[in-house]
Amino acid sequence: MSFALSAGVTGLQAHQKMLDIAGNNLANVNTSAYKASRITFAELLSETIKKASAPTTNVGGTNPQQMGSGVGISGIGLNMSQGNLVNTGNPLDLALEGEGYFVIRGSEGNVYTRAGAFAVDADATLVDPTTGYRVQRIGSVGESDGFQIAGNTDIHVPYDVAMPANTTSQVVISGNLSADATFDTAQTNIITSDMTYTKDGTTAELTTVIDELDQFSGGSGTGGTLGVGESGTITITGYDPDRNPLNDTYNITEAGSETLGDIIDKLNNDVLVDATASLVNGQIRITDDNSGFSKSDLTLSYAGDGTLEVPAYFKISTVGGEEVKSINITVYDSQGGKHVLSGAFVRTDTANTWDMVLTSITGNVHQITMDNRRIEDITFSASNGSYNGLGGSDSAEFVATFEHDTANQQTMAISLGTVGKLDGLTQFAGNSTAVAREQDGYEAGRLSTVSVDQEGILIGVFSNGIKKNIATLQIALFQNPAALESEGGGYFSTSANSGEAVATQALTGGAGTIHGGALEKSNADVATEFVNMIQAQNGFQANARTIRVANDILRELSNLIR
Repeated sequence: MSFALSAGVTGLQAHQKMLDIAGNNLANVNTSAYKASRITFAELLSETIKKASAPTTNVGGTNPQQMGSGVGISGIGLNMSQGNLVNTGNPLDLALEGEGYFVIRGSEGNVYTRAGAFAVDADATLVDPTTGYRVQRIGSVGESDGFQIAGNTDIHVPYDVAMPANTTSQVVISGNLSADATFDTAQTNIITSDMTYTKDGTTAELTTVIDELDQFSGGSGTGGTLGVGESGTITITGYDPDRNPLNDTYNITEAGSETLGDIIDKLNNDVLVDATASLVNGQIRITDDNSGFSKSDLTLSYAGDGTLEVPAYFKISTVGGEEVKSINITVYDSQGGKHVLSGAFVRTDTANTWDMVLTSITGNVHQITMDNRRIEDITFSASNGSYNGLGGSDSAEFVATFEHDTANQQTMAISLGTVGKLDGLTQFAGNSTAVAREQDGYEAGRLSTVSVDQEGILIGVFSNGIKKNIATLQIALFQNPAALESEGGGYFSTSANSGEAVATQALTGGAGTIHGGALEKSNADVATEFVNMIQAQNGFQANARTIRVANDILRELSNLIR
């Protein structure tokens, strides 16, 4: 009877634990990323009443006779199966599908969780808001942009930091330049520029300056208060339509016979070749005498009293040629200022060869030198129309200087494609479709929204429309995740049998996928736990009945002596 009583007691204890576990699983049926526990039973040590015997020549063998002493709990383990994912709409709610755990740094070191309801604290750090534990990152993503600090694995979400402006350093061109299209009448090259004169805080347009200076030198001007002072010198530098150099110096003196108005005559008589200068609406206008492909260009520089604000460059209002394709794109200076860069491709007199010229840039331009505004001899294959590189030694780039930073030039490389490929510019028959497809500059901005991709990369979208990778979430893998020890709050720590954490990122080294705006649900199944409770109840009742029956028999035995 003692065996029955003790076995019944162990059965009561074991099934009570089974009921406790089922109850705990049901209590956490709505806990994010909860992993249900399960219990397994095993028979306790049996008492051997008679050992087994081996067969002999006369009799056969006999089996052992053993009596069990009850049941014990052989194990309580975690069910590490995947829980269902539910969308939350919160971009910083993260769910893992597959292997791995988020790494969280607490006050006593790293812990691990699959409950990814994260948020940003007052220090702009990504944390678990229920405990303040900090989410950890891996790799160097975000360090080059200053979002993350090298050596610090906490994740800084830069809501508190402005993204500095980025100077345009490259413009990408793609599309077709027509091999056969022509205008009905070839265009004539025309360049124009405004010019103003300032002295004693007074500014006038070029036509007024000419009139004022005529009056000082005995000319026919109507007179006025604006004067040039002692003297001045204008240096004229340029190229004729065939790219031959033009140079002249024009002196202005108060008492001399020359005036600024004579600059037009100087240009026409002493400087220009196959082109004519004129004044139109306060602008100096240089018009080629003949239509067609032209490399005309001109710059002016001034030294003397007052400030004669000569143009930073002459705009090419009309590009001369039989086929011209204009392009426009917004570029950015070092302060994030916007400038519309206008350029044009013009087919040259050489077969399968084009030039690209910078026709104008909006904004406060300090200088564009002639040698840095034309990309010459852009060649194409006669056999398949692919880009064939530059025929000359020039680099494919434009150079400009802006008024806010006159000491530093801004070089903008022009990407025309890969030599021998059709991945950039091409030259086929038909229409010209070349466009400036993209550039790498942008204005300053601040972080607007964040999201996380499947590889666990935190991506920021800034107010200037730029997307930047901010950090990469660290994922921990374990050789035996079922051996992790629960720390409460959805956290786990390593145990002697789990193996050490292996740091990686999502979709790498066996780690699963991260889903932003989602959470993993509990894997506790209500129906299964109800069945487990019924089984626990039945087992408890059966063992209780065993104890009752054994007690009745013992009572009956004690009654035999009465």
